[in-house]
Amino acid sequence: MSLEEGRRPGMASKGSTAPLCNPPGTRGGEPGRRHSPIQPPRVVLVASLLAAFLGAWAWIASLGSVDDLLVASPGETVQALRDDWALLADNALITLYEVLLGLAIAVAVGVAFAVAMHLSRTLREAAYPLLVASQAIPIVVLAPIFVLAFDYGIGPKIAIVALICFFPITVNMLDGLRSVDPGHLSLMRSFGASRLRTLRAVELPASLPGFFSGLRIAATVSVIGAVFGEWAGADDGLGRLVLLGNDQLQTPRVYAGIVILTLMAVGLFALASLGERFACPWNHDERHV
Repeated sequence: MSLEEGRRPGMASKGSTAPLCNPPGTRGGEPGRRHSPIQPPRVVLVASLLAAFLGAWAWIASLGSVDDLLVASPGETVQALRDDWALLADNALITLYEVLLGLAIAVAVGVAFAVAMHLSRTLREAAYPLLVASQAIPIVVLAPIFVLAFDYGIGPKIAIVALICFFPITVNMLDGLRSVDPGHLSLMRSFGASRLRTLRAVELPASLPGFFSGLRIAATVSVIGAVFGEWAGADDGLGRLVLLGNDQLQTPRVYAGIVILTLMAVGLFALASLGERFACPWNHDERHV
């Protein structure tokens, strides 16, 4: 028997690049597939967490030491939604109108201001600290001032929503504009592209993930801004209805209003996420690699 014939299976001859043994998860030297652990669908996880939350809520509401004027049970909340649906829906539409108008203004002004700061370093260095400092002012202090300035109409609510949403949109949009790969900018300069052409063709598309991150945050907090504005002074709106229900000890109606406000915020967040999937699908694919 020759030396080559006497080698054990899996041993490579001198100078050979073949592996001495097959790696784990492979067969015949060919790479195999690693099977990831089976995970339950997202819907199942969400439903389980929601069921656990509702169960804990119902248990707390059923405790004898908990006052019924403080905590309404899920059943009482559903009953209030059924009995007061017309009143809740009418006021919810008013609040949603305020939220959408304020959010639209924040998007328009925030994107324009972020682009201006990106193009002008002087403006960015001067305005960015003031932009951050403005977030230290409590909105409960500004709300009465806006009511005095714009009267009791829809103006103060829109202004408060726009002010709350302006910061996350502007900051995330600016970060997206400044996160462009320097190699792409060098390539555009080598082609002789103008500053405006580079902004339109490279920087603005690259900033879309950052913009939608800010939009998701703004869409969520916009509902809070509308409620603060209605608490400061309003004749209609879901925030005003919740405040009146609290004063009149109508706890189930208060919880019903809170449920609608929560669904409103979640729906706006979902719409922003859906818009991101259509506007920049490449970012969605990268996050699921």
